[in-house]
Amino acid sequence: MIVDKAIYAHGVRQDIDGDISDAFDAARAEGDCFVWIGLFEPEEDEFEEVKEELKLHPLAAEDAVSAHQRPKLERYDDTLFIVLKSLAYHDDTSDIEVGEIMLFLGKDFVVTVRHGPGNPLGPVRKRLENDPELLKHGATSVLYAVCDEVVDHYGIVAHEVEQDIIQLEKAVFDPRAADVTEDIYSLKREVLEFRTAEDPLVPVLQEIVRGRVAECDSTREYFRDILDHLLRVDGQVDAHNELLNSVLTAHVALLGKRQNEDMRKISSWAAIIAVPTAIAGIYGMNFDFMPETKWKIGYPLVLVVMSIACTIVYRKLRKNGWL
Repeated sequence: MIVDKAIYAHGVRQDIDGDISDAFDAARAEGDCFVWIGLFEPEEDEFEEVKEELKLHPLAAEDAVSAHQRPKLERYDDTLFIVLKSLAYHDDTSDIEVGEIMLFLGKDFVVTVRHGPGNPLGPVRKRLENDPELLKHGATSVLYAVCDEVVDHYGIVAHEVEQDIIQLEKAVFDPRAADVTEDIYSLKREVLEFRTAEDPLVPVLQEIVRGRVAECDSTREYFRDILDHLLRVDGQVDAHNELLNSVLTAHVALLGKRQNEDMRKISSWAAIIAVPTAIAGIYGMNFDFMPETKWKIGYPLVLVVMSIACTIVYRKLRKNGWL
């Protein structure tokens, strides 16, 4: 569905009366302005009107409707097609939900198509409308503002992931904590998904900063700032991935150590129990000519011997750290 639509002339918004076709006619008549159409998860027939009015390439239009594209920048004649991955972080489950924002950028128009819950563009539009000087750069100012919002949100998600890793580290080294192997793997999957969202955006912004996208020449300095932020996030994500590998290795090692300690304790108690068992086994064979079987003090003497022998074995094991 169409979320918002407006004409921007000299940095000032003008609301659109009528349908999309009327909006583009009005913009062309006025000149030196652009139209911004915002859509959220449009159906194919709903997007058809935009496609026909702007003569969008069929492949790009198909991508915009079906989504599930990697971050990229492509040129179709005089139109740029940019795909960004948006992220939504859920505190209760530590899950990262990935959405998509696609932009069609022309000389006098911008069409934004959003899929998923991440990064609604309403605040971006208000921010631009409160900054007429930035809006005067034309349609490229929208691309800058959307990229800036997406990358800023990457930084927020990276901070939340870092907090989750700190909590996992505490759980790993807490002897009373439950097994967190599944939690580590789950967070590692989220970090890898994060990486697939932000990492391909780096070369896209580098193309703009290096001046290879003529439409963005007037805003290259703005995009350089976004690229710096993105590279910092990219480094954080790599560090998170490496740190999770270390946490998993430490966790597996500690689990093995605890299992070894349990086996040693079990073996130690088995050794202690083996002493009276051996003595009782010998005197339980009931041969007729066994010594000491007729002693009156035989029973209490055997109990004393058992106790002393078990105590000696226990103290030896305790001294060696097995108990």
